[in-house]
Amino acid sequence: MKKILVICAHPDDEFLGCGATLLHYVKKGYKIKVVFLSDGETSRNINQNEVKGLINRRKKQAELISKKANFQKPIFFDYPDNRLDKVPILTIIKKLEKEIRNFKPEIIFTHQENDLNIDHSIAFKASLTASRPMTKTFVKKILCFETPSSSEISFQIHKKKLFNPNLFVDISFFLKKKINLLKIYKSEIKKYPHARSLKNIENLAKYRGSQVGLKYAEAFYILRQVI
Repeated sequence: MKKILVICAHPDDEFLGCGATLLHYVKKGYKIKVVFLSDGETSRNINQNEVKGLINRRKKQAELISKKANFQKPIFFDYPDNRLDKVPILTIIKKLEKEIRNFKPEIIFTHQENDLNIDHSIAFKASLTASRPMTKTFVKKILCFETPSSSEISFQIHKKKLFNPNLFVDISFFLKKKINLLKIYKSEIKKYPHARSLKNIENLAKYRGSQVGLKYAEAFYILRQVI
């Protein structure tokens, strides 16, 4: 069976960035697993006595989404939120190498390099290093996704730093389920006109679709592909 590994910084990134595309691959018979590097909660200005409960709630949400999407049970590394730069990157890489070696994915999805969120950019670097080509490599493709409220606000002087997709997936049959599953991450979905509002998630899918003559699409940058 063909396999896909999704390497994300936080629970919710997987469905914000490539949820409908993953549903497309599930229908094609792929086995999918998600790895979350950070807990997604500890950096927030909240009562620290409540943090553990919020982390557990977020984990349960991620597990429920994976179950409803017919993914495998997700993996949580539990590193502190928005502090991946405080974790030795070699530590992250070695853990990812183990997951890649054991799972043997054909495709890896991860963040794009220049997101504003520091955890996203570190997830990209660690994923790229952990999946570097070996004599017998089974990773045939690495795809980078955009994350609403992080990718589009990474205002850069140099245009080449911005997300510039070169692969588009028709998600017309999967967008509705993506949006319904995203509702499980209640605290992460914002009110319009926030980029993470359900309306703007649909708007982004419309925009990406319009770039290639589709009703709805998710867009990716092909970082590496072996044919």
